[in-house]
Amino acid sequence: MSTKKLTSEDYNDYSSTENSPDHDSLTSSPDASSRSSDNFGNYQHLSERTGTSTLVTLIHLLKGNIGTGLLSLPLAVKNAGIVVGPISLVVMAVVAVHCMQLLVKCSHYLCAKLQKPFLDYGNVVMYSLEECPNLWLRRHSVIGRLLVEFFLILTQLGFCCVYFVFLADNIKQIVDVANATSNNCYQNTTTFESGSMDSRLYMLSFLPFIVLLVYIRNWKYLAPFSLLANLAMCVSLVLIYWYIFSSATYTNNLPPTTEWKSYAMFFGTAIFAFEGIGVVLPLENHMAKPQKFPVILYLGMAIVTVLYLTLGVMGYIRFGDEIKGSITLNLPACWLYQSVKILYSFGIFITYAVQFFVAAEIIVPVAVAKVSERWELWVNLAVRTALVIITCALAILIPRLAIVITLVGSISSSTLALIIPPLLEIATYYGDGMSKWTIAKNIVISVVGFVGFVAGTYVSMEKLVAQTISMTNITANNVS
Repeated sequence: MSTKKLTSEDYNDYSSTENSPDHDSLTSSPDASSRSSDNFGNYQHLSERTGTSTLVTLIHLLKGNIGTGLLSLPLAVKNAGIVVGPISLVVMAVVAVHCMQLLVKCSHYLCAKLQKPFLDYGNVVMYSLEECPNLWLRRHSVIGRLLVEFFLILTQLGFCCVYFVFLADNIKQIVDVANATSNNCYQNTTTFESGSMDSRLYMLSFLPFIVLLVYIRNWKYLAPFSLLANLAMCVSLVLIYWYIFSSATYTNNLPPTTEWKSYAMFFGTAIFAFEGIGVVLPLENHMAKPQKFPVILYLGMAIVTVLYLTLGVMGYIRFGDEIKGSITLNLPACWLYQSVKILYSFGIFITYAVQFFVAAEIIVPVAVAKVSERWELWVNLAVRTALVIITCALAILIPRLAIVITLVGSISSSTLALIIPPLLEIATYYGDGMSKWTIAKNIVISVVGFVGFVAGTYVSMEKLVAQTISMTNITANNVS
């Protein structure tokens, strides 16, 4: 789910029409600022179109939607039920893709109207509010951009918290069963050694290495490691699919549906997995042929949905009530599947830096701008170190992978993926007239997203408090 800030070295800054290479042709064309969709072509020619191919864009789109969220979907299906879970995943996929399409549509509209070469998510919201009929929203349009940037930071750093927990859980399990690991990959149980190190100590062990990793400030130096991480995660997924499809047996004992609190946990986990909306505009803006992006979006998300459905359903069928926060934790203790955990953990370790880039590119420049040039490097590194320490501390405070994923998904992912895009379309097009059905549809999507936000956050916090009390009681009993 990685994104790259659009004002990067890959683009010339054409934030104003004076700097645009096609300024003369735009100003001489009739009705260049028209709100008609016919002007989307103007937008497509405003910036340099020597960007990525459709195949590369498709690969990046897949990578942006496949991560730890995929591995948690069997637990999500368990929380929703074997019937309601898959149906809800399909519905959520359709709505998520629709919201992605709305974001691209509004971006095209505003770029054509304002003669901008490209817009990121925050600026789309800001310019949309500037164009809406409501005077109060126009005066406070910058709040919209700040709100999106806040939730982007929250989302990306939330991913980083999840990665700390994922790394600790998987590496801890590898160490715990090291003496019992064999070549037999068909045993159904995993034997743990007693007296192993607490998972939170593993998080602290990873801390210095991740700090050094995020000191890499140039994406080009990190790109080769990112490629290796993608290959490692791809091999891991193939082996995971091979195991669950080769060993799964049909059972009719799985519940078709569950109570609302469990379903709220499903919502948070599922929207965490589907939250790839942050990569949509950067990928579309980097394409050599952006007019093909809708096809790439639908094809890529169709592939993602099939992966989500198959792994979520078959993973739950294979492990039933024993399914854990990540399906890797259910794999047998043999060398082959221990290597799966190692490979995927390596991929997540590198992906931490990729996700961290987005938050760092928003926060670091603000901090650096407040100091003199001689202190810029030191402030840059200090802010990066502080952010990593914060994500590690939060992961230590919430060491349950399932709770962290649901909490991040419910709070930030639902806001960016479900709540804002429908409201964005209303703000952008309301002045030109919208049908009542379109307005009603958008309001329903945003309300559903908000209900999921509240319910998922409430249930996650409730489970977190209950877990904290339970751990406190256990510690007190052990001391006494």
